[in-house]
Amino acid sequence: MNDNKDFDLQSIESKPLKFYKGVGEKRAQLFEKLGVDSSDALLRYYPREYEDWSSCVSVEEAKANAESGEVCCIRATVSSPVRFVRLRGNRTLYSARVVDREGNGFRVTFFNNSYIPKMLVQGSEYIFRGKLFVGSNGAEMTSPMFDSTECSRIVPVYRATEGLPSRQIAKVMEQVLDELPEDLADPLPEWVRAKYKLCHIRYALKQIHFPDDNDTLATARDRLVFEELLILQLGLLRLKGRRRGTAGVTITENHSEEFWKMLPFEATNAQKRAAAEAIKDMSAGGQPMSRLLQGDVGSGKTAVAAAVCHTAAKNGIQSALMAPTEILAEQHFRSFTELLEPCGIRVGLLTGSMTAAQKRNVRELAALGMIDVLIGTHALISDGVEFASLGLVITDEQHRFGVNQRGALAAKGNNPHVLVMSATPIPRTLALIIYGDLDISVLDEMPKGRIPVSTYFVDGGKRERAYNFVKKHVADGYQGYVICPLVEEGENSGDMKAAQNYAENLTEGYLNGCRVGLLHGRMKGAEKDSVMQAFAAGELDVLVSTTVVEVGVNVPNAVIMIIENAERFGLSQLHQLRGRVGRGSVQSYCILISDAKNDAAVSRLKIMCGTNDGFVIANEDLKQRGPGDFFGSRQHGLPDMKIANMMTDMQIFTMAQEAAKEILSKDPDLKHRENLGLSGEVSSLFSSERAMN
Repeated sequence: MNDNKDFDLQSIESKPLKFYKGVGEKRAQLFEKLGVDSSDALLRYYPREYEDWSSCVSVEEAKANAESGEVCCIRATVSSPVRFVRLRGNRTLYSARVVDREGNGFRVTFFNNSYIPKMLVQGSEYIFRGKLFVGSNGAEMTSPMFDSTECSRIVPVYRATEGLPSRQIAKVMEQVLDELPEDLADPLPEWVRAKYKLCHIRYALKQIHFPDDNDTLATARDRLVFEELLILQLGLLRLKGRRRGTAGVTITENHSEEFWKMLPFEATNAQKRAAAEAIKDMSAGGQPMSRLLQGDVGSGKTAVAAAVCHTAAKNGIQSALMAPTEILAEQHFRSFTELLEPCGIRVGLLTGSMTAAQKRNVRELAALGMIDVLIGTHALISDGVEFASLGLVITDEQHRFGVNQRGALAAKGNNPHVLVMSATPIPRTLALIIYGDLDISVLDEMPKGRIPVSTYFVDGGKRERAYNFVKKHVADGYQGYVICPLVEEGENSGDMKAAQNYAENLTEGYLNGCRVGLLHGRMKGAEKDSVMQAFAAGELDVLVSTTVVEVGVNVPNAVIMIIENAERFGLSQLHQLRGRVGRGSVQSYCILISDAKNDAAVSRLKIMCGTNDGFVIANEDLKQRGPGDFFGSRQHGLPDMKIANMMTDMQIFTMAQEAAKEILSKDPDLKHRENLGLSGEVSSLFSSERAMN
């Protein structure tokens, strides 16, 4: 659980699961599939839900609530032998009558389970758990779960995998919990537990897995949520604390009006306001700017960033902008060159696919101060990249960078100003977690002439009509996208459309006569660039792509998008994809194709059809998927939350944030003896980030 063993009390021992009874080598591999490789990792593998077998109702009470369809538990005795009936299709039916302690009965039925006659013994009492239905033939439970009456407790249900059911996980969990020492070390200092009325870690772990009742479960959960959010806040606040002190450079003159006047389009009030807020931060002296620039798809963040870089350059300050992909970096380079070079500001590009000679030349120019704005990918934070006077650092699509990468670029300068851009609207609750105390500028206006994208959800039966709609637009001189979740057959299960095969099939089928191109993440940078340039130049009519086009690609002539297997994407990711169309002044369309029957998936797609507001979509996405999966990617830099829920735990988050600040005010490096457990937890949570070492 943590790496620090310097406790007066005992720490949790990390022990391979294969040594526990009933596990062994093969089952240990199944645990690893779930991300659990040791006993301490298993302890933090919390139940996804619970089955409450502790609250039994009578048959009459269950009948009264039968219409609600709620699951209930009834304690009842088997009053008849199990009957067997063979049905058509070689199916079998087993049934028996059971009665509760008040003498009221109902029938239990099971299909295709030959073990039922041995498991249900006439005259024995069991707890039956399921939905009670009342029909013309009386009350009945179909395929209920049942157990001995000794199982009258709250039972954990774990996320399982084939060959490793939840009950097997629970059996191993019991063994691990039995090994917990009585004097187990608690990573939370005693004064923190006392101040916030939190239980001990040993009690919390036992009750979260096998709670005595709902009250002890709530007590355990509050403690573990607090701990998780505290550790996260300690880690992020320590990172931010490294940027304290006086800014290396200060803006002395604001040149933004000059920039807005030379734009080929009219800037929105929101763009002007956001740029003014950033420049004011950079002019104030004292601490460097730390600002988040949030805006929906197409709201004009690039122009704001260029405006800030323009003023920085006019003050003799270098800027660096880091983007997550080469396609996006190259697009920024073209945009900034077009906007800034006419007024004498020199823009450079540095990416991994450039030749050694090209990289060397760019590095030399940056080090000599002969590049005012350097744009690139992760190549910007590589060894050998130096600046003469780096004073402004911008990261685009910040959530795609790891925690350590966020600070690495800033380390290239002398406490530079930092501007964080995100085209993924982030609910304030999540922004508080990822960005903490950053000042936030929001672009809440769209540029003039932008028409909302019309979005439709159809099933596979309407696929041909959808592609005929695409061909109609191609015939009118426009372009379109087809988005597929996979790259090639066999990458995953199911009938998801694989981009490579699908592109070929479309060319020969639905889109016969159209010029179809293919873009996916496994292509080399030069290949991607070639395809995108051809599409942008109008040499391709339709681009079949995976989510590599999710951010940054700007082709105003593309007015229609089809997303295959749309249920496979999160709401925010669908919104980002949709943002690739509707970038011109022509009505654009997004067609979501899915045969999903799952209520949650259908609901998600209907939300997309009902709004173009990215912040509304982001809030819905956070509700449905939680912060861990919020961006549809594991590259968001936010450590996974195992138990905290940012929609419901904000009160605990506020307390944890308060505690984190108090702890760090007394012990900034977490070196005091009482904080060694916290230090170990922080290192563990951010283990993939060197910044925490």
